[in-house]
Amino acid sequence: MSSMEQTYNNGIVKAFLISALVWGVASMLVGVWIAFQMVYPELNIGPYFTFGRLRPLHTNAAIFGFALSIIFATGYHTVQRLCRVKIWSDTLAKVHFVLYNLTIALAAITLPLGMNQSKEYAELEWPLDLLIVVWFVIFIFNYFATIFTRNEKQLYAAIWFYIASWVTIPILFIVNNLSIPVSWIKSYSIFSGVYDANIQWWYGHNAVAFVLTTPFLGLMYYYLPKHIKQPIYSHRLSIIHFWSLIFIYIWAGPHHLLYTPLPDWLQTTGMVFSIMLWMPSWGGMLNGFLTLTQAKEKIKTDATLKMFLVGITFYGMSTFEGPLLSIRAVSGLGHNTDWIVGHVHGGTLGWVGMMSFAVLYYLVPRLWNTNLFSERLANTHFWLATLGILLYVVSMWVSGITEGSMWRAIDETGALKYPNWVQITETLKPYRLFRGIGGGLYFIGLIIMIYNLAKTMATSGSGFKEIDLRMGLKEEKKA
Repeated sequence: MSSMEQTYNNGIVKAFLISALVWGVASMLVGVWIAFQMVYPELNIGPYFTFGRLRPLHTNAAIFGFALSIIFATGYHTVQRLCRVKIWSDTLAKVHFVLYNLTIALAAITLPLGMNQSKEYAELEWPLDLLIVVWFVIFIFNYFATIFTRNEKQLYAAIWFYIASWVTIPILFIVNNLSIPVSWIKSYSIFSGVYDANIQWWYGHNAVAFVLTTPFLGLMYYYLPKHIKQPIYSHRLSIIHFWSLIFIYIWAGPHHLLYTPLPDWLQTTGMVFSIMLWMPSWGGMLNGFLTLTQAKEKIKTDATLKMFLVGITFYGMSTFEGPLLSIRAVSGLGHNTDWIVGHVHGGTLGWVGMMSFAVLYYLVPRLWNTNLFSERLANTHFWLATLGILLYVVSMWVSGITEGSMWRAIDETGALKYPNWVQITETLKPYRLFRGIGGGLYFIGLIIMIYNLAKTMATSGSGFKEIDLRMGLKEEKKA
């Protein structure tokens, strides 16, 4: 093998990409279902398919099934290329993949059965928590062993963003899930009351930070320059972005507990750090936008580049809206309303979803050594997804502000003007219908992408046969 060639394990990357597609369909199908449950209550089919059972299934499949599969795929892919060395252990990578997907499959069974810790983004019961610890330790060991045996001395910024996730997630996960088992299917948190709430939202907000933000910034810093064949606009800005973001983000969780028994000083601390997040977040957004300007002539025809553009745009929008909602006066209007739902999905569908789609369109043709089956279908997917996001987010903004205003409205006597909850719910139905339609369009776009990528894989000669658990190695030229 010449000095210009390097052997990488591409099988593990392919496996996690397929995993992302499977869990993406599952999570978004359930998401559309529960969206329409809010309009048509008869879609709640008890006891296993009610909103209360399906909603945690949707969030876990979306965040820890779809998004985490993308994170692991890109993590394995980028670390090998940026370190110029094959992943340290193919066997550990295979075990990680199998145990990870086993966990998500068991989550899909246990959550509809009502086995639930009642903690946001941490619903899984203690046996599954232990299984998560096992495969995450395996993964971290393999990842860092790869870095320690690297052939490239310099660690590019993208790897630092991934490392931030691998270091922080275990701390958050272990502390929040400390519990006392009382049976194989039930446990109780060792924390209680306001302490439990504080720990939960320290974890919950930073799950967004270190699962749905830092690794996706890492893939932005790698795949966007690679796709346009231009360097990142400012490497120095990427380093400033990294250090300021991870320092500030970790302290913002208490803004979820405004107007609660949590001490005022701690609520204010969460609010102040949330507002400070505007600076590093928008610094990263601007770095992405200024990198894109180097290939602006391609945006009209390149669907992958359009997805990067929309993804970065929604990153900017979500990281403006989040600090805004952390301000007490704004939170007093928006908290517990559909506005929060719109904010969350602007980040997940717009930022995480679009960046994931861009990566899938970038990686699949290259890993299967072929051309994308249809650029036209990719553009159709882009427009359906974009329209779906806009319908979803705008309808939830209007619904949320309407909802909060009706809750607070008082008549001339000082009494609540809308004391009847059903009246408010009926008022919100049209907006929630548009939310379901927007989610449906987004889901249709996903199905089109899967068809496009399946046809792409099929044209490689071996197609899906390459996606086996032997994690076969492929020889390719060094990037």
